Amino acid sequence: MSMKKRVTVLGSTGSIGVNSISVIDSLGEEFELVSVSGHGQWQLLAQQARKYNLEKVVITDTRNLANLEKELEGTDTEVLGGPEHLVDLAVDSDCDILIVAIVGSAGLPAVLGATKAGKTIAIANKESLVVAGCLLMPLAQKHGATILPIDSEHSAILQAMQSGQRNEVEKIIITCSGGPFRNADDAQIACATLEDALNHPTWNMGPKITIDSATLMNKALEIIEARWLFDLEPGQIEVLVHPESIIHSLVEFCDGSVIAQMSLPDMRLPIQYALTWPHRRPCPASRLNLHELGHLTFEPPDKNRFPALKLGYEVAHKAGTAGAVLNGANEACVEAFRKRQISFTQIVEFTDICLSEHNFIEKPDLEQLMQSENWARQKVLELVSSVQKNPDKMKNSPQSTSY
Repeated sequence: MSMKKRVTVLGSTGSIGVNSISVIDSLGEEFELVSVSGHGQWQLLAQQARKYNLEKVVITDTRNLANLEKELEGTDTEVLGGPEHLVDLAVDSDCDILIVAIVGSAGLPAVLGATKAGKTIAIANKESLVVAGCLLMPLAQKHGATILPIDSEHSAILQAMQSGQRNEVEKIIITCSGGPFRNADDAQIACATLEDALNHPTWNMGPKITIDSATLMNKALEIIEARWLFDLEPGQIEVLVHPESIIHSLVEFCDGSVIAQMSLPDMRLPIQYALTWPHRRPCPASRLNLHELGHLTFEPPDKNRFPALKLGYEVAHKAGTAGAVLNGANEACVEAFRKRQISFTQIVEFTDICLSEHNFIEKPDLEQLMQSENWARQKVLELVSSVQKNPDKMKNSPQSTSY
């Protein structure tokens, strides 16, 4: 930790990216922000570039490239336009730690590039492991890359695992708040609106992640992520509903000891732990007061009301192209739901159909993974079109998932 660490943030204008920069600021001179990327918020990218005298800035939405170039004219910051330049930032020799805070599989090429370059990668992007965990983790081992999670659940697992040896871990328990429909019955879930799904009781997140939390697809993705990140069998991974969101995950060891990581919901803590791992530093996150909290509650998830969990275990077992199909189908379904083209329950129904019908490949390469994901997106478009022409067509379908 004596040498200054140079950090690149992909997705610097989103919630995780902004929090990451806040953490870098709080850590002081040990860390330096050198480059960032964003999609369309060119004004914020320009502010970040000027404030930190950044070496490079990438804007992936090239429609705003000219605006960013004009705003940064006369500075020392190199401005690049287009998603292909994310890889350039990721493999740059001036980057020691890459924070990946891009939603979706768009960040996957950069993650793979940084892995081949042997970087330390702090990853908030579940999709990279869900889609390509079968490629990513062997590459990390081959090239000496370090992949660290910065989502709260997997950071909690990483922290709790420090209490024992890896071969002493019996199972892990991933917690979830239960989302906005934790206490909803089947009828309420069936008629859930977009506004209902976006009303998360604990976290303030982007719309895609919030909707995933409502279906519990986020936990399905986290099951798959944990399977790859910690080299676990799917049977070693459990999900537990914990509405207070204070215990973020637990690890049970072979002697029966259960180690839990507890903190108030604040993304700055897992972000900082990834940056300083395996060390700890004072953190600006709010402190937990158990006396004020009073009590903690737990309950098993209802897999019949939230069948996304079943899909998560299925994909964790199958591996291969199943993760790419799950991710592509879910992203397309969430987008259709946000456009009010399908119902809330059809998000998981259509994703299930895609998994059932896709051409499974056990040991795919990157091109085959991308093809599988794109196939799933197109399949969802077909299903959406079919439903729009005949809204009752999917009712009582033998492939429909029962809520």
